[in-house]
Amino acid sequence: MSDETGTPEDQAGSARGGTAGGGPRPEPLRFFGTSWVDHDHGYAARRAGVAAGSLAAATASCLVLRFAYDGLQIAGTGAFVTVLIIAMFAICSALAFRNTWEGFGRRHDPQRQASLRGLLAIGFVGSLLAYFFRALTEAPGEKLHREEYDKAREEYERRSTRRTGDPSRRRRRR
Repeated sequence: MSDETGTPEDQAGSARGGTAGGGPRPEPLRFFGTSWVDHDHGYAARRAGVAAGSLAAATASCLVLRFAYDGLQIAGTGAFVTVLIIAMFAICSALAFRNTWEGFGRRHDPQRQASLRGLLAIGFVGSLLAYFFRALTEAPGEKLHREEYDKAREEYERRSTRRTGDPSRRRRRR
């Protein structure tokens, strides 16, 4: 299930596909629908909401991790295990942040994503922080989708302007 918003007409097409009624349509972004194209329909409020929500989720996640740390202290597992777990969450969060941040600018390789799934799940705080920082400047993923949409529109315009006249009325050479 996705959290995409927008009208059904906005969600019907994609930047890669195109439609019969006038060219490619923008691909909807999660939480933004197609409002990222013209920055309308509450785009600024949605960006603020995504930033606030991801920061709140990251804060809540850090509190949960703090309770886990307290549990380790109560259990008396020792300094080595405690340092190992803290290092694991820190490294995985840093890698998840970088992976998520790079995903805003280019499409990920599905096989690489599948192999990183466990690491990214452990470093979920990094992904939430990447969403927060990106939402301060633009909708997360907007740059990538805008490039793809502009390219698709340009290709559509090039294809549709090359045609001149009605092909059925052309004379055939013999």
